[in-house]
This record gives sequence, structure tokens and C-alpha cells, in this order.
Amino acid sequence: MKKLTEAEINQKLEAFDGWELNDNALETTFEFHNFKEAFTLMTRIAFECEAQNHHPDWSNVYNRLHIRLNTHDAGGVTEKDFKLAQTIEALVSTNPE
Repeated sequence: MKKLTEAEINQKLEAFDGWELNDNALETTFEFHNFKEAFTLMTRIAFECEAQNHHPDWSNVYNRLHIRLNTHDAGGVTEKDFKLAQTIEALVSTNPE
């Protein structure tokens, strides 16, 4: 998969609220009502990551979930990262509150 240029990444990021390019990766943080809600969403995301064979670097502290996406084999951000970001956004937007 081809590594995207910074200009290509920034153009695509216009469609992703809360995501930014940071040190050659896409990053965002979500905040939920509690740990259970955050962990439930992490589990849903994990199944999608397996289906796409693409896995984020992420961390969870109580109700916050930080996600970092890049394609290690390509040495940066690719279409694969944007596809997973789009999937994550869809899961977050349908997350029951």
C-alpha cells in the first residue's frame, strides 16, 4: 500500500472531525461516560480491526480512548488507515449513550 503525502492526508482529514496528523500517523481521542462504555467500544473496534487486518496503537484510561493509526509496512499513513478511521467513526456515532 502506498504511503500518502502530507497534502493528501490533510485533504482527507477534512472529512474527519477530531482526527489529526501527528508524527506520521492519524490520531484522535474519544471520551465516554465511563470505563464500561469506552471498553465496549474498544471491543467493537477490535473485531473490525481483525476483519480489516489492520490494528491501531491505542490506549485507554478510564473513560478516554486514544487511537493512533499508521501502516507500519508503508512507513506512514495510507488509505488503509483512513478506511479504519472511517469504520471507527461509524462505530462511535452508533454507540448507545
